[in-house]
Amino acid sequence: MFAYYQEGKRMIANKKEFGGGLVLMAGFWIVFAIFLSPVFPGQDKKVNMLDYMDSMYNSISKKSAYYIPAAREKAEAFKGNTITLNIKTDENLSAQRLTTILQQAGATVQAGEKEIKVSGDLGAILTAVLADADAMFANDGQAVSARYGSGEKQAMFDWYNALKSMEKSLNKQEKFKESKILYQVRTKTVEPAYNYYGIEAQSIKDNAILMILSLVGYVIYTMWFGFAFLFMFEGWGLKLER
Repeated sequence: MFAYYQEGKRMIANKKEFGGGLVLMAGFWIVFAIFLSPVFPGQDKKVNMLDYMDSMYNSISKKSAYYIPAAREKAEAFKGNTITLNIKTDENLSAQRLTTILQQAGATVQAGEKEIKVSGDLGAILTAVLADADAMFANDGQAVSARYGSGEKQAMFDWYNALKSMEKSLNKQEKFKESKILYQVRTKTVEPAYNYYGIEAQSIKDNAILMILSLVGYVIYTMWFGFAFLFMFEGWGLKLER
């Protein structure tokens, strides 16, 4: 339980300790305000510390999320494997856009009212998807948009949803191997390529010092806040007892 100690009529038991804690607390919030201020270098403008560190860690993690070469090797085994399936369309999954990207991949597409029927070489479709994902990973969105006449991020969004719908259709046909490779390509190449688009990859070695400083600084900053509270409460006269 907490016990309150009061020396005579004084409200502060130890003014020196309380004052030290108060200074630490004030300093903590001053530094916090600086961290939230746009004073750190960004790509196009000044950013706050949170955005700066988020950008740095995203840049470092980008290289570790590059699975496209491994996916290409797996996709080779599906060349010549013809699949036929239906993809349901809606407002977010445009039949016109899906027809465009799938035809570019060599598939035959028959459009219906609420779905499209797709028939084509699975290996060729995967090759097309991986080519787009690779271009996006290299921040070459123009190559993707030029292929389909639409925004590059929209094209990758359509690929993601198309592959997801194709997985469900193939699972119903009990073609689990084909569904699995679509899932792997969707989650390990299309999704990272979309999320990391526009981010320049950096080596962890080039940022090792900054990473160490940020981790050490985080620990120190957290302890700073804790000690500020500790000194203020102890100086006030509050102590933890059993």
